[in-house]
Amino acid sequence: MNDPHNMHEEHHHESMKHNEHEAHSPKDVKKVDSPHDAHAEHEMHGSASSQKDSHANHTDHSGHEELFRKRFWVSLLLSIPVLLYTPMLQMWFGFMMPEFAGSQWIAPLFSIIVFIYGGVPFIQMAVPEIRNRQPGMMLLVSLAISVSFIYSLAALFFNLGEGFFWELVTLIDIMLLGHWVEMRSVRQASGALNALAKLMPDTAEHVMPDGSIHTMPVSSLKLNDLVLVRPGASIPADGVVADGESDVNEAMITGESLPVKKVVGAKVIAGSINQNGSLRVRVSAVGEQTALAGIMRLVRDAQQSKSRTQILADKAAGWLFYLAVGVALLTAILWTLAIGFDLFTLQRVVAVLVIACPHALGLAVPLVVAISTTSAAQNGILVRNRLSLEEAR
Repeated sequence: MNDPHNMHEEHHHESMKHNEHEAHSPKDVKKVDSPHDAHAEHEMHGSASSQKDSHANHTDHSGHEELFRKRFWVSLLLSIPVLLYTPMLQMWFGFMMPEFAGSQWIAPLFSIIVFIYGGVPFIQMAVPEIRNRQPGMMLLVSLAISVSFIYSLAALFFNLGEGFFWELVTLIDIMLLGHWVEMRSVRQASGALNALAKLMPDTAEHVMPDGSIHTMPVSSLKLNDLVLVRPGASIPADGVVADGESDVNEAMITGESLPVKKVVGAKVIAGSINQNGSLRVRVSAVGEQTALAGIMRLVRDAQQSKSRTQILADKAAGWLFYLAVGVALLTAILWTLAIGFDLFTLQRVVAVLVIACPHALGLAVPLVVAISTTSAAQNGILVRNRLSLEEAR
């Protein structure tokens, strides 16, 4: 279930193009649920050249949880020296750090590393917003970190006063944390689907017209094939019982806690477990037509949908971008008319652009997504659309 900061490539990962007579193998099924495996090279949601969507579509990037986790912790550790060697923070908290030759470069050097390692990917994700002329959260974040970074570097060489290095690194850390939390919620919400994929067998026992039984890959099954399902085995495809009687455990798919009695003519579902009798099943659905594939499509749709909270946050970020630029221009004009354009005026303009970035919004929305999806999963709710989740009671 999940969410998009959408500034990522439109990884909608279409259903796998199987022949209508072809069934999913277990590996195929897992690919339906784990589209990120094929995109591991797209660090931080992909490069700017491949990103075509807005923030809304990043919800299907659960495979990037590890990338965000690593970037967050590395950036956080690198931020500590920046904070410790910031004179303003030393004054606020009443401590002094030891000074030595070159100590004045500690904050700038570590800030540059944090900006490149943790901040540049956000700028890459803002490129599609610029291209589509739809400013959102990523463009707002990019504006704040870029302005603070450029001004802070300029302040080192042109006597422009104290830079915004500590604001820069803390903003990047907060946004990385928000993305990590969101990606983790996606992974947790997809856990049930991973368990479903594991139920699919690798092979099926195909009953030939002469009565002989041949073991074959599940992906080779075709419509109307007859398969033998022994006690304790997983049913390899949707079908109808042609011979035999048994109880079938469908709990992982339908939620039914008790075994379901299956007799001749009864329908069975791929991935369910045959318990105490042998069944001969006539295959009625394969590939994308199976119930299991349908469930995975529902979850994939849910992961790509957006809640009202996320929609509102995206709109607010767009409005805030224009507001920040407008207020910065107004600040520059008014102060220039009042005292002329000098260092004081420049600092006020930069401060407006830096503080306009919604730190809380960047963390609050992912937390809302994480809490809601986790709570829904714990209560057995399969969410197809996040708007429906918001209306659930």
